[in-house]
Amino acid sequence: MKPALLAWKTNSASGFKVDRSKKGFDEYWGWLWVVVWGLCMVGSDTAIVVAREEEEVHQLWAEVEKLVEEVAPMVIELRRDIHGHPELANREERTARVVTETLRKVGVKEIRTGVAHHGVVALLRGRDPGPVIALRADMDALPIQEDTGLPYASRITGVMHACGHDAHTSMLVGAAAVLARLQDRFPGAVKFIFQPAEEGVPPGEKGGATLMMEEGVLEDPPVDAIFAMHVNVDLPTGRIGYREGGLMAAVDRFRLAIVGKQSHAAMPWVGIDPIVTSAHVITAVQTIASRTIDARQPIVVSFGRICGGEAWNIIPERVELEGTIRTHDPEVRRVAKEAFQRIVEEVAAGLGARAELEMYDYGPVVWNNPALLDLLKPALVRAVGAENLVQIPPVMGGEDFAHYAQRVPGLYVYLGAGNKEIGAVYPVHTPFFRIDEAALSVGMKTHCMVALYFLHKSKGSLPLGHGTTGRQ
Repeated sequence: MKPALLAWKTNSASGFKVDRSKKGFDEYWGWLWVVVWGLCMVGSDTAIVVAREEEEVHQLWAEVEKLVEEVAPMVIELRRDIHGHPELANREERTARVVTETLRKVGVKEIRTGVAHHGVVALLRGRDPGPVIALRADMDALPIQEDTGLPYASRITGVMHACGHDAHTSMLVGAAAVLARLQDRFPGAVKFIFQPAEEGVPPGEKGGATLMMEEGVLEDPPVDAIFAMHVNVDLPTGRIGYREGGLMAAVDRFRLAIVGKQSHAAMPWVGIDPIVTSAHVITAVQTIASRTIDARQPIVVSFGRICGGEAWNIIPERVELEGTIRTHDPEVRRVAKEAFQRIVEEVAAGLGARAELEMYDYGPVVWNNPALLDLLKPALVRAVGAENLVQIPPVMGGEDFAHYAQRVPGLYVYLGAGNKEIGAVYPVHTPFFRIDEAALSVGMKTHCMVALYFLHKSKGSLPLGHGTTGRQ
């Protein structure tokens, strides 16, 4: 038996009933054709819009590449100027002034200064309302005596840009210069965040990303996503290293004092030796990584400063130590901090001394939002090529960018700046650190392409990846 061709008609008395008439058949297929035609037209219009949008983005990318070449000499000059005049955390007064003056010269009009002490926040509004992406750079230097021999080396004794923040700052100024020329070609807005005190604030002061957020850096207008990068000499110039999820470690800083009893070095039995006690403490806390935490979990416990004693023949009363604990898992972080406090106090007490411990929460894991990474990966590929976009393992370094990424979706990548031929091989936080300045153009291009792609492609809130969605 052939299946009946059915059409549905409304009947006020009995509801819906089957109409097998020729008229019902024609009405059914007529309405179906209208619906299908409408869907096709809608799909066609959508496809046209998407194609035009894609074409516009690629045209903008091509213009970015040309403009970056024009801006590059200015950016190199700016970077060398900042490198020669480094300033420590919460002391970046000259750097902020130079950044502000240069932004004005390149056509950026909306600039806010004095944020979180010396932070600078600039804004470029596009042709139409739309999403907002923030691009962030850090500005502070480190208490290191430079030993690179460069003609533009630090002029400030004991202070050096040994972590590339001079490069980060100048690249972001360069990106602002490029995007200012394209301001009428993109929707939404780009916010440029020049942040002080990424390396950590001096004792008793506030600063860094947390103070920037307290003072509204992610508001007015509200930021939908944030992007940043860090130069890395382990990657050759022209490459970008990325990782989905946890990229950099959670950082806890500690200040520890071991208090004993002063005595003559020839008569240690009449005192309590805080130097020997400190040695035992330093050794004992290494068992946190080797015996307390699962060996498959990344963790570091390091001491960076030990200070005690005034003379060669006097056992001092007090030794001060500072260092850090790095982890990638919240539970590991909790257990490690508890174990550190217990070991320090009990080892000191066992040797007759007293431990005074202060712990500082520098920041959580730098979390790269998976949805944001997926969205922006085409921009990263265009910036360096698919063969130069490489996945990297978790890093034990830390970054207070992590605080931004807990509030809005964030993406943080490593920008290759290594070049063996010019000696750009030494790690950060050393007196010999230098970068390949050819990386500056790659970084500018990446900032611009990421921003433009996000503004054209972002559709609604992205999940944060921490069990919530959207802004917090």
